[in-house]
Amino acid sequence: MKNTLKSFGAALCVALPFLTQTPARAADQALVQRGAYLAKVGDCVACHSAPKGKPFAGGLPMATPMGQIYTTNITPDPATGIGSYTEEDFARAMREGVAKDGHNLYPAMPYPSYAKVNDDDMKALYAFFMNGVAPVQQANREPDIKWPLNMRWPLKIWNMVFLEKGVYQDKPGKDVAWNRGAYLIQGLGHCGSCHTPRGIAFQEKALDESGSAFLTGGPLDGWFAANLSGEHNVGLGRWNEQDLTAFLKTGANRHASAFGSMTSVINNSTQAMKDADIAAMTTYLKSLPPAGGTGAAPYTYDPQATKVSLNRPANDAGARVYTAYCMHCHGVDGRGFAPMLAPLAGNPNVLEKDPSSLVNVTLNGTGDLVIGGVPAPYPMPQYAPVLNDRQIADVLTFVRAGWSNGAPAVSAEDVAKLRKSTQAAR
Repeated sequence: MKNTLKSFGAALCVALPFLTQTPARAADQALVQRGAYLAKVGDCVACHSAPKGKPFAGGLPMATPMGQIYTTNITPDPATGIGSYTEEDFARAMREGVAKDGHNLYPAMPYPSYAKVNDDDMKALYAFFMNGVAPVQQANREPDIKWPLNMRWPLKIWNMVFLEKGVYQDKPGKDVAWNRGAYLIQGLGHCGSCHTPRGIAFQEKALDESGSAFLTGGPLDGWFAANLSGEHNVGLGRWNEQDLTAFLKTGANRHASAFGSMTSVINNSTQAMKDADIAAMTTYLKSLPPAGGTGAAPYTYDPQATKVSLNRPANDAGARVYTAYCMHCHGVDGRGFAPMLAPLAGNPNVLEKDPSSLVNVTLNGTGDLVIGGVPAPYPMPQYAPVLNDRQIADVLTFVRAGWSNGAPAVSAEDVAKLRKSTQAAR
């Protein structure tokens, strides 16, 4: 019996340090896991990973008005990444756009949005990037910006003028879901970075719903990021909360399908978000009043273009192209086969005054939406090798005029310009 007690005591002495460390380690791991979720909310991997590169190692090219920049290595490698950053260094870079060595980051990094991230979430993000990401030794690439535009000291002035410091504060009179949605949209989700038009100094014209330009859409690297306000035609006015939830979870609904950089947002971020957070985001977005748009009357379907396609395409160059290349997926009536094949009749991206997204997606197709590990079955193919500039202009003009879409014509010059810029970037 005495020997048994001695053995038990010895075993307890050996195990005690591990037993006493378990709760702390569990808490640390829980913090890392929470940070991993928040990094998905922010879609950090999309910008900080180059095609075929390692996650978070940077190197993705991004176009700016001054020239091309490349995203940075945010793995915990101490030499080329952020491994030497303290939590304070990390928070300063996130909220103020200032690196550990003191140089200013370009506002392509959405730090005006991340300024709203609260301290608990910032701590969790730091824990994830330091303990949940594999270090990668990969030097950062210098931007392709010529002197004197490559000087960074003017960014200090930019911050003084445009950076609003302070974490998000709940709005009185709004419920928990609305405030959670506002926090996610304005903060880590940084939706305004793409979907809010920018001013002459590359600043977002509004950072929250108090500004009339907030989330009213804007040009972005060869695309037009859609209007997310309650505008009836080009915004979310005709979408209900179920439509918006379906889009954020799968990249498609009865109104539209994701393309461009939104494909990456769906693939890497929103499909992995908690249902409660998606519901909060839809609550907030659906509360936004109509803004932007063209001022046109509310959209109603008109079948006239269908008759043109079926009965007299020989008299319309755009109808001929549509009948030959587009009709089989998008339907003779322009209504598509949602959610697998997007409608063109009444599609907010078709109705938008700026045709960049339509031209770009016709030229270059779409990346694969991958939902739950399964690629979507019918991605938009590339027509740049198949159709010339005039043919693409004709078919898009036909589509934008048809089914009472009522959007302006597209010129061959519009197509040629985007063909040149997007092919050069490949």
